[in-house]
Order: sequence, then structure tokens, then C-alpha cells
Amino acid sequence: MTTDQDLPMDHQSSTALFAAKGIDVTTNKDQGVIKVIKHPGVDGDRPMIGDRVTVHYTGKLVTGKKFDCSRERKEPFCFNVGKGQVLRAWDIGVLSMQRGEVCTLLCKPEYAYGAAGNPDKIPPSSSVVFEMELIKFEGEALTGDGGIVRRIKVKGEGYTNPNDGSVVNVHLEGRCGDRLFDCRDVSFIVGQAEDKSIPLGVDRAMDKMQKGECCLLYLKPKYGFGSEGKPEYKIGPDKDIVYEVTLKDFQRAKDSWEMDLKEKLDVSAEVKNKGNQYFKAGRYYQAVIQYQRIISWLEIEYGTGEVQQKKIQDYILTSHLNLALCFLRLKEFTQAVDNCNKVIELDENNEKALYRRGEARLCRNEFSLALADFQQVLQVNSANRAARAQISICQSKIKEHHEKDKKTYANMFQKFAERDAKTHLKHFFSDAFLAPIATKLQNC
Repeated sequence: MTTDQDLPMDHQSSTALFAAKGIDVTTNKDQGVIKVIKHPGVDGDRPMIGDRVTVHYTGKLVTGKKFDCSRERKEPFCFNVGKGQVLRAWDIGVLSMQRGEVCTLLCKPEYAYGAAGNPDKIPPSSSVVFEMELIKFEGEALTGDGGIVRRIKVKGEGYTNPNDGSVVNVHLEGRCGDRLFDCRDVSFIVGQAEDKSIPLGVDRAMDKMQKGECCLLYLKPKYGFGSEGKPEYKIGPDKDIVYEVTLKDFQRAKDSWEMDLKEKLDVSAEVKNKGNQYFKAGRYYQAVIQYQRIISWLEIEYGTGEVQQKKIQDYILTSHLNLALCFLRLKEFTQAVDNCNKVIELDENNEKALYRRGEARLCRNEFSLALADFQQVLQVNSANRAARAQISICQSKIKEHHEKDKKTYANMFQKFAERDAKTHLKHFFSDAFLAPIATKLQNC
């Protein structure tokens, strides 16, 4: 491909110059987006669909009139490429670029602002020119902690995604470094991938995928095989892994609105048992998925009678209590407290909820709040020896914290006193020695 250092922007010459020096980067080769490279990028990777890209751009009409420029705002622009968040021309053009590349795109109206144009800026049915610089790009983070990052190699079809409980048929290729350790076609239930030795990160990415999609999933240990590793795959503890996943087909599970209350209660019993199995096996994240499903089904349901209503409330209380216990094991103490609070809203003297909230608060160094929880446990059940032991720990921690504060403040006051003493000495010597000198100078 040829490069161009300074494209003229007059109406007559720009189209001819692009046609002569550029390349059509549209899939159907209709010259809707023609690209001319001004500065080649770094050889290697190009963005994939869904990547988070950072660009600088300048937009002009073919007459040369500028209508937008990120550089003038001194702030680059970020978006997920190939997701329809920007002009079609941008999605197509940026996917063809390399990191550091600067290019100019001539865009037909149907790939830019269409027949309507843009009021006060773009006349109707206008071709436009964008100078684009691709500063950087990175995969799409599917979790808040960046533990699952997706890069889409082949875009899927349709607008539906698997949900928890869906049966999915996938092709998997797992790698640790350059070594291929897993290659197979397999079916599994979303939320239960653990049963097929499939890591949590692959399971959690399913509800973002579409039929036919092929993507790369970069998994941190938390979403891979964790601190245990996977001996059967010869993967040690705390290893990053990469899975290439192709979603061949899937059958969605029923959504909440598709089930009546009886069906929800029946399925909740099965899902609760599955969650308990995962909990006993130490698969706490997998257990969390199951208990959260029950809550999503039942939290806004009301039974037709007292017996049915009690059954609903029992499922909700048990699920929140189990979630609190899972999050305690996972050291996610804020979520443990949140789930205990949900129980206490329904049953203010629930012994397990108060105790587990106390545990979580103690781990968050909220000693006084934890102490109050354990004391309330004793009010509910004076024979709870574990709560009594925790009260002693809280009291010891509070005393230790107060002693530490006293030392901190004592040191602080000592420093203030020393600083004040130095200031007084300075003023004393200034007054004692400098004043006579100043007097002599005045008399000269």
C-alpha cells in the first residue's frame, strides 16, 4: 500500500487522489471507505472486534473545511471498535489499522452521516474525510477487575446470548504460554462449566457471546485454575491462561418471566442442591452463581397462601445466608455484609446473619460494629460460644486500636511541642541579637 504525507482537500482533487493512492477497506469493495496511509504503524497486531481503542482524529469536508478535531480538545477519543458505537467508516477503518498508524479515510455518506448529514456541520449526503491516528488498543474487559478480557476474532450472528442454565455447544482451545493443553468440542450448562473441567472465565463469558462468535479470552488465575492449578493439564498455581472459544450453538434456559411460581420453586430446589455441591467442594464462585439464580427468580414473588409464601422466604433467606458464607470464604467482605443485611431486613434476629455480618465486619477492621453484631447474637442465643469468643477478640482489637491511637497522638503532640520550642528559640535569638544591631544601623 502506498503512503501519502499531505493530501489536498479541495473537492475536485481529493476523490481522484484517494482512488489513485488508497485502498478500499470495505468488505464488499464498494469504495465506501478508502484509506490512504500517511504514517505506517508498528508491524504486528491489529484491533479485533470489541477492543477498546484510543484514537486522535480530525474531521473535514472534502472542501477542506474542518468540523471536528480531538487534538484541539487535547483529549483522545475512546470506543469499542466494531460495536456500532461510532460511524461505520470508523469501525471499518480502525479495524484495518496498526498501532501508531496515521491514515486518512474518505467516507461516503452511507458510511458516515447519511442522507441527513449533521445540522450546522455536515451538509446532507456529504462525503467526509477523517485523519485518524490509532494510539493504542486493548481487549474488552468483561469484569470490573480485568480478570476476563475478550478479543473477538469472528463476530457472531443475531442478538441473543446464552443465559445461566443454557446448554451451549462450543469448540475450545486452551493455552498456557505457547503450550496447547486443551482442544475439544464440548457441551455444558452455563453456570456449571466446572463439571466439564472448564474454567470459570469461559463460563462467565458465555452470556456476552453470540452464535458463531469466535473469541480469545485472556484469563487471570482467579478466572482460570486459581491457586490450585490444574494437574491434569500440567498447569501450575496462579497461571494466566488463554482460551479460544467458538460458540457453535446454544439453547437458552427459560427466563424468569417464562416460568410460573410452581416451576420456579421446583427448579430452585435443584439449583440449591447444585450450589451446595459446589460449596462443599470449595468452588465458591460456582456456588455463588447458583444461589444468585434462586434470588433472581423469587425476590419479587408472592405466594398464593401462607405455606407457599413461607417456602419462598425460606429459599431467599437461605440463598442470602449461603452467599454471605461464600463471600466470607472468598474474602469479599462487603458483599458478605450486603447479603447479611438482606436477611436481617426480613428477619432482624437471624442468628446466622448477625454472626456472619460480625465476621465480615471484623475482617474489615470495623471492630465496634462487629462487637455489636456478636452481642446481638448472644441476645438471640446466649449459648452461642463462638459469638462469645468473637466478642473477646473484638474487645482486644478495640483496646489495641485505642493504644495505637494514643501513641500516634502522643508522638504527634511531641512533634508539635518540639516545633513550637524551636520557633520560640528562633524568635528569642532574633529579638536578643538582631534588635540591637538594627538600632545601631538606625543611628548611623
